Amino acid sequence: QVQLVESGGGLVQAGGSLRLSCAASGNIFSFNVMGWYGQAPGKQRDLVAHITRGGSINYADSVKGRFTISRDSAKNTVYLQMNSLKPADTAVYYCNALRWAPSYNCWGQGTQVTVSS
Repeated sequence: QVQLVESGGGLVQAGGSLRLSCAASGNIFSFNVMGWYGQAPGKQRDLVAHITRGGSINYADSVKGRFTISRDSAKNTVYLQMNSLKPADTAVYYCNALRWAPSYNCWGQGTQVTVSS
């Protein structure tokens, strides 16, 4: 069973930057997709960005041009670089690893990002 451990969250002023890390206990290329999701208080968990095994990347419209997802295969780690942060970005950010066959869906414990105005 793969474990995902997020880090890098914190409190930052609007306009600032953070880099989130998601360290996997196994090979990240064993998953079809790895992604970051954000869940604001009282709201559903929404996709922020994901990267496929083949390297295709998708971003939520709200973060395009500000956030960048990347990965380091040697470290089995996926990153989310968050720039030009806004108070609306405040959420708990979760890392996700998804494999289609055999089916497997894994979540990290989440890391809090708070952006003050």
